[in-house]
Amino acid sequence: MTDEMKEQPKEQKAEELAEKPVVAKKKKIKRTVPTGHVHIQSTFNNTIVTFTDPKGNVLVSTSAGACGFRGSKKSTAFAAQIAMDKASDIVKRTYGLSKVDVMVKGLGLGRDSAIRSLQSANIFVETITDVSGLPHGGCRPRKARRV
Repeated sequence: MTDEMKEQPKEQKAEELAEKPVVAKKKKIKRTVPTGHVHIQSTFNNTIVTFTDPKGNVLVSTSAGACGFRGSKKSTAFAAQIAMDKASDIVKRTYGLSKVDVMVKGLGLGRDSAIRSLQSANIFVETITDVSGLPHGGCRPRKARRV
């Protein structure tokens, strides 16, 4: 009797599994984006590279820190070049991106080297735009000193 009780759950599990319908997995459609935008945010501490489609949806995003650079090495021009190489390689392989508009923000050392690296990756640069923030009135000045 105990042997029969032990065997019943195993048989039920096998029957339950057999009853479930097998759902075919849908094929993933490869999305091609021939043109897009590159946003380069270059600060004094890091360089962030983001590839987007023309609508602004992010395709690939990397930074100097994500490429393995730490501390003061993240802010170098070489780190920005490596980050751009990595991102451009991924976006060319997966999306077939060939033309970009470049938007540069910030004052860091990685601005120019990232754009040069993009051109060396055989991605045609249509326009380069500086979108750094500009102060309209600036900060509030210090109070006047009384003598």
